[in-house]
Amino acid sequence: MERDVTERRVVVGVDGSPSSYAALRWALRYAGLVDGVVEAVAVWELPGLYGWSGPAVDMDLDAEEARNRMRQELTDVLGADTAGSVRSHLVHGNTTDVLLRAAEGAEALVVGSRGRGGFARALLGSVSQQVCQHASCPVVIVRADQA
Repeated sequence: MERDVTERRVVVGVDGSPSSYAALRWALRYAGLVDGVVEAVAVWELPGLYGWSGPAVDMDLDAEEARNRMRQELTDVLGADTAGSVRSHLVHGNTTDVLLRAAEGAEALVVGSRGRGGFARALLGSVSQQVCQHASCPVVIVRADQA
């Protein structure tokens, strides 16, 4: 992800969960206030790839299809006109590491409070907890019912 250091960026993690959609809407409103741009980052990682067992999923990811699905998801959540103003990035790697790198020099990193996995009753998801502890910029954690 190349960056223009003169523009104000608001980075938001998107994973298809209701709280990530709320985070996306929050990031868009905030970017409007600071005259910034929104960069939506979706991260994919193959579970079990580096463990002792073989991967439990198909190794062939159709990146173009995944990008198209992400663009459609942004359109469904924000509407076509607004989604067109959001820069989207689909990145392979560890979610926390990718988001922390993407947020370097950003105005803010915005994430949902709960992602797709883990324990539904936990207050924070593992990614939101990790980024709030290690980000080099302000972090905003948005709950789905607060959008």
